[in-house]
Amino acid sequence: MAAPEITGAAKRDEIARLMGILELDFEQKNILPPQRNALLRELKTYIRTVEDSDPLFTLANGNREDELLNSRVLFLMTYGTTLSFHDLFDHHQLADSINSNIARHSKLYSKSNSKTPPSSADSLALSETLKLLFNLAQYYPQQSPNFAKSVPCVLKILNRIALPSPPLQPPVTYLINSLLNLDLESGSNKPLFPKSDEKCNVIRLTSILDIAVRTYKEEQLETLATPLLTLLRRVYELAPPSVAVHMKTLLLPSNEERAQPLGHSDTLAAWLLRLSTSPVAPNIRESISSLMFELSDKDATSFVRNVGYGFASGFLMTHDLPVPENALEGWSTGGSGSTGIEDLGEKVTNVDGNEINPVTGQRRDMEPEPPGPEMTDAEKEREAEKLFVLFERLKANGVINVENPVTKAVREGRFEELE
Repeated sequence: MAAPEITGAAKRDEIARLMGILELDFEQKNILPPQRNALLRELKTYIRTVEDSDPLFTLANGNREDELLNSRVLFLMTYGTTLSFHDLFDHHQLADSINSNIARHSKLYSKSNSKTPPSSADSLALSETLKLLFNLAQYYPQQSPNFAKSVPCVLKILNRIALPSPPLQPPVTYLINSLLNLDLESGSNKPLFPKSDEKCNVIRLTSILDIAVRTYKEEQLETLATPLLTLLRRVYELAPPSVAVHMKTLLLPSNEERAQPLGHSDTLAAWLLRLSTSPVAPNIRESISSLMFELSDKDATSFVRNVGYGFASGFLMTHDLPVPENALEGWSTGGSGSTGIEDLGEKVTNVDGNEINPVTGQRRDMEPEPPGPEMTDAEKEREAEKLFVLFERLKANGVINVENPVTKAVREGRFEELE
């Protein structure tokens, strides 16, 4: 049943009454969930407009119970109502109140308080405020700069909070999400890359990702880890050169991993490569491939060199990015002549002087010996014919647009037809 239309002192009194009941429930847990939801719905009907809703706007009083309840109600008001928050921003200092609350929470994570972690009530209040912050920045992007003061506080909490197990739970998830819609490079002091340790936030985010990919199932990562990957992509976009190089070191396969095909080791990069082909997590698949491509300076040849053509091909084709022609030639012909010009095939098939298989990313000298006897000339010719037909089909279907390597080999005199 809809609440009666009341205004003035009667409306303020009724809102205060409902808030009092809900605050007491927060402390004593004496209301069943259906009753609590009914009270919240009733309260929501009274505050569809800000007039005479003063008891609700006590976000900045430093009381965590008020913060939790008010943030939760305001969060609910961002859905399915006609309430405009412009008046709250302009006349009720909503952004300042949220900034103040998050700053207060960050003090609980100072080094001087490291032996006394925040209570569960503090964590709940922080979570509700972060949820509200995310929605307000999402639905009122013009107000996003007003939350700039909260960015360093959120990062401070994220760096010092004890990670739950598994890690992507509130308030960690809300800390990550809240940063997605905020200006991360406002002001002269870059909060993402503090002078005291410009790599600290990158290291923290990467460590959370490392734990997460080893803990959750692929289906869980689809929703839980996508915001974290999106944030890492934003961080890389803003990173100074030294931090960008460090991110490549943390997230791309190392040369040591090339002793076996890429994706077969136990490093974070290998876990990410395996997830980049997940059939059940399309958002994770896209996010990881996009991150790896951006870490490769958005260059298709560097991308193939870094992750191997086997992992790169799907992303390149679905995004209509040309497959590096020389990379395929390097794979099929095993090298190139010395022309004095940088050869892209050479760039893909050699890493630090070691020839690699551009499909698997493994060093050639570390590949296992092929089992069984070497193919006869007749068998080689039949395989070459199969390869010729395969390339012609791929070209006809528009999958690739490169010269058939068999045709090229014949033209260059490197293929002799048997009698």
